[in-house]
Amino acid sequence: MLQEFKKFILRGNVMDLAVGVVIGAAFGAIVTSLVNDIIMPIIGFITAGISFSDLKVVLRQAVMSGADITTPEVAITYGHLIEVTIQFLIIALCVFLVVKAINTLREKAEANQPKVVAAPAAKPEDVLLLEEIRDLLKKA
Repeated sequence: MLQEFKKFILRGNVMDLAVGVVIGAAFGAIVTSLVNDIIMPIIGFITAGISFSDLKVVLRQAVMSGADITTPEVAITYGHLIEVTIQFLIIALCVFLVVKAINTLREKAEANQPKVVAAPAAKPEDVLLLEEIRDLLKKA
């Protein structure tokens, strides 16, 4: 079982998937930073200083006892959903652009490849013999 597991792990597809997951996680961190640190402040500036992360609908206020919170606030934080949606759209756009670039490069590489025309396969002897008999019968 250990040998079979080792064989499974060392196959090319699994290693490619592992590399893709690691790169995807790093890419996700970059996009999160891009959205939180650059795009959302610009959108907040355009919308007169509104921070999307602060947008929420409070269902129940927090209960305070002096300076301590006895019952936390219950709220629907739809602003966070807006931020995550923007992150998703940016990731989707980046993946689209990468796939489009790869497809363009692939098409160019295929266009530069010489076209090889395969020779027709040789007919089996029995087919040749039957064709000869057919031709002889046509002549008779």
